[in-house]
Amino acid sequence: MSKKAKQTGGSTIALNKKARHEYFIEDRFEAGLVLEGWEVKSLRAGRVQLSESYVLIKDGEAWLFGAHISPLPTASTHIRPDPIRTRKLLLRGEELRKLIGQVERRGYTLAPLALYWKRGRAKLEIGLAKGKKEHDKRAVARERDWQREKERALKHG
Repeated sequence: MSKKAKQTGGSTIALNKKARHEYFIEDRFEAGLVLEGWEVKSLRAGRVQLSESYVLIKDGEAWLFGAHISPLPTASTHIRPDPIRTRKLLLRGEELRKLIGQVERRGYTLAPLALYWKRGRAKLEIGLAKGKKEHDKRAVARERDWQREKERALKHG
């Protein structure tokens, strides 16, 4: 591991590839998460899934819904872990006000993109997203295939 990687500790825990397929990502924000102890241990073990999760703003606060953090089998017996509980997101006031204004516009939503470690704390990258139509998804796939064919042709001469 390089010296820089040790200092930042920025390793990815989970990615939400489905969000990049379903939405155009226009802006990105970094948010902290309010987690319980067993959840942190599960994150360190990589037992998290973001594919069905979404972010809502309710009462001036951001909340993560539907993220599945599987409890470890060695979790304490005196707690009842809820793998899909609602988790509060920690954002700065100015970021939250900006997001509230932009989400109220037609067709915009907040999608969790990635979960990663930053200086020993779990961070969630959320994106301000606009939904793709079916023809947009086909155009992106066509462009990706064209780039692949072009690279293949250039490689083989």
